[in-house]
Order: sequence, then structure tokens, then C-alpha cells
Amino acid sequence: MKFLKLYYGPLALIFLGVFEALLFSGNLLVGQWFYLFAWWPYIFFVDWLVKRRTGNSLLMDRTKEFLWLIPWSTFFWLIFEWFNLFLKNWHYINIISSLPLRWTGYFLSFGTVLTGLFETYELLASYNILNPYKDTATVYTYHLPDARKLYPWFLTLGTLFLALPLAYPRYSFPLIWGAFVFLLEPINHALGAPSLLREWENGSLRKFFLLLLSGLICGFLWEFWNFWAQSKWIYTVPFVGNIKLFEMPVAGFLGFPPFAVECYCLASFLSLFRQGRTWEQNRVAEQSRSSGAKTSLRLKVFAFVLHLVFYIVMFHAIDIYTVKSYA
Repeated sequence: MKFLKLYYGPLALIFLGVFEALLFSGNLLVGQWFYLFAWWPYIFFVDWLVKRRTGNSLLMDRTKEFLWLIPWSTFFWLIFEWFNLFLKNWHYINIISSLPLRWTGYFLSFGTVLTGLFETYELLASYNILNPYKDTATVYTYHLPDARKLYPWFLTLGTLFLALPLAYPRYSFPLIWGAFVFLLEPINHALGAPSLLREWENGSLRKFFLLLLSGLICGFLWEFWNFWAQSKWIYTVPFVGNIKLFEMPVAGFLGFPPFAVECYCLASFLSLFRQGRTWEQNRVAEQSRSSGAKTSLRLKVFAFVLHLVFYIVMFHAIDIYTVKSYA
């Protein structure tokens, strides 16, 4: 056990290399499951780097929060899968035919979205990326005097960004990748959840820019590893689908940075129902642990039932409408 704690990062990197070699040698099993075989080793390796840099990592020191992110990551991504039923921007091909294995694969694959993004964010933060003021750990910018004045503008934009892709999917599909930022930031700020507006009020946009960069890095890796896999996704994006990098139209990479910010806002919103507990290593999380605050059993049962029902409905919908071929 001590050996694993010390070397789980290098071991993960070795596994990733082995899976890469098996993929290019034509191994069918690895080709079908390559998304999982690439992303989970990446997450473990990045976590190990963060642990070595800071002494505190999401997997090793905030294990409950790491595990909490996995089902919610799947839940959040399924929201976008629901929108894709109308947008029809991506489809899955050569997907595993066995339903139990396929649905397990959906859960474990979609569960890497938040974990991958936030581990990448913590890695960038640990190396003081975008931080010329290392003594203050922030990037200073214009202080927003009162974020509350932006509430009406944010909520209006969020509503439009949510509605227009459903009403006019051919022309408005990119807006979905920013909708929840504008919808949830006013709520997070007003109710005391982790908020990028509050960071702006304090004169810092570092977290915002680090999230954008994390989204771009993860977006590149998503598309790079997906390109070589057998079970994969392909895009049918209007207007910009001709010039591609891997399977993704080049212009589509612009959606990954705001998507990372959107994921942060969604995760921050959930902290309102968890007595302020959050995946971040910050003052809010420390105060919540020390106070012993716990989420009520009734709320936990409701969340479990909500997840289970939503998983079943959306996994079935993906099978019918989004999967184009089975292996």
C-alpha cells in the first residue's frame, strides 16, 4: 500500500504507455475501451504530480470529494447529452454491443470529465501558471465594484444561451457551452458558493484563466485519444465541419475552455446543497469539515434516486439516438 501511494503516478503512466502500444498493435479490447484506458491513468498521474508539488491532492487527501465528483460528472455530462438529442452535433460509433458493459462504460467514461478538468486545473495552479505574483497566489486585474449589478445581464444571457440552441439548433448550437456560466454565477455569488464573480470582485481572474486553459488542454487530449480509438465519437457540426484536427472541427476547440468554466460553476452550485463542501482545497472546504456539517439523509436519497433515473433515461436515449453503430 505504501508503495502504491508513493508510485501510483509512474505506474499510471506505465499503464498508459502499455495501453497505447496495445492500441496501435491492433488489440480489439483496448480499442473498444481506450477512452477509459487513457483517461484514468492520466487522472492518476496528474494527481500524483499535484501531490508531489503541493503535498495535497484531490485523490489522496480529498478522496471523498474525488469520489463525489465521479457520479456528478456523469450527471452533468448527461445534461449536455440531452441537449445533443436536439443539436445532433456528435454521435458514437463502434460502441460495445453488450448493454451492461456499455452502460458501465458510459458511467465510467463520463465520470472522467470533472475529475480530468479539475485535476488539470490543480496541476496548472501548483506550477504557478499565470501567476506573476507568487507571494499572493493571484493575478490582479480590475476590481469589479459590485457583481450584483451584473445579475440581470447574466441571467438574461443565460436564459438566451439555454433557449436559443433548442429553438434554432443549426445556428445557435455553440451557445450551450456558456449557458450555465451566466445562469449559475449570480446564484453562486449571491448565496455564498465558490464564485468567479467574487474572485473578480477581489481583483483576480487567475482561476478563470486557469479553468480556460484546463479546458483547452483536456479538449486536446479528448480529441487526440478519441481519434485513435475504435469505439469513439464523431462530429456533425454545421458550417465549420470541413477543417478538422483529429475528429473535431478546428473551430470546435473554442468550446472546451468555456465548458471547463461551466463545469466549475455547476460544481460550485452543488456546494450550496452540501453545507459549503467543495472539491477545492480552500477555506470553505476546511471550515465545512471542521464544523462537521453533513448533508441530510433525505437529500442523499433524493440525489441517488435522481441520478439513477436520469442515468437510465439518458443512457437509453443515447443508445437510440446518438449511437450510430455497435461493434
